[in-house]
Amino acid sequence: MGPLKQPPLSGHSSVSNFDTFYIIKRVSDTNENFSNVSPFLVEKAITGSVGNVSSTKLMRSGDLLVEVASRKQAQQILTVNFLSTIPVIIKPPDTLNTSKGVITCGRLLNLSNDEITLELRGQGVKDVRRIDIRRNGELLPKKHFILTFNTPRLPEYIKAGYVRCTVRPYIPNPLRCFKCQRVGHSKTNCRGTLTCARCAVAGHESTGCTAVEKCVNSQGQHTSFSRSCPKWKVEKEIVATKFKNNVSFPEARRIVKAQSAPAGGSYSSVVEKSHPAYQTTHCPHCHHIVTISNPIPSTSKSADTVQNGIHI
Repeated sequence: MGPLKQPPLSGHSSVSNFDTFYIIKRVSDTNENFSNVSPFLVEKAITGSVGNVSSTKLMRSGDLLVEVASRKQAQQILTVNFLSTIPVIIKPPDTLNTSKGVITCGRLLNLSNDEITLELRGQGVKDVRRIDIRRNGELLPKKHFILTFNTPRLPEYIKAGYVRCTVRPYIPNPLRCFKCQRVGHSKTNCRGTLTCARCAVAGHESTGCTAVEKCVNSQGQHTSFSRSCPKWKVEKEIVATKFKNNVSFPEARRIVKAQSAPAGGSYSSVVEKSHPAYQTTHCPHCHHIVTISNPIPSTSKSADTVQNGIHI
């Protein structure tokens, strides 16, 4: 018998990944965490259980975030029930152990998402979603695909059979609450007051409002969902930094403020100058708009971008 033939879309590589990040929570009836536990004790307990790991960090929640260095450690850490004498639960966080990228490939336009996912599984792809574009009120399938990988770091490219496809970071738009209109959280988690997205006055929705435009977030003379809002532009850069560097939102915020703090200017002015090229498209998951970086230039003169709504 000759060698087994590769599936038509799978390329020539086989990816074997393991979860590298794990969250360690204390088992406690009084909601205790690791904030007041000696870092020396924690380090010795982790090292004694699985060996020297790549990193250990204390999260805002008081839980520990551990990055393991090998597959063996990934297997061992899931068997740990105690750190020293402290009972714990250890689980891998899905968001830190996966990554999302965008490819553009016209040769896949007529194939189903399930078929593409199956064929690319050998390259670490666990899910494929097609990006749609709204044009003249209709959703049209495009040749852009969102790929979810079972690794926290994106590959430079994947191979769809003989076609090499560059993988670009998938960057969703900032969250905006449909209740209080503030950026950074969704309506589900909102504790604020119902506020108009048009005039920023509390107590009513924007439907039917004809008052002068005012933004809740920047106090500017535009609606709270305006893409010209300087606050929104800063948040957009923070989201881009988080997804490109695979860091937490607080860390991304610190990076943007450290890199973008100008002398006598605003953060948003720096963002606009340094990142002029973003493509706004339609998210197949929730039917709101998303943004992908480094878009392929379009020769079409028609408007392919969605003009309202925001990704939450």
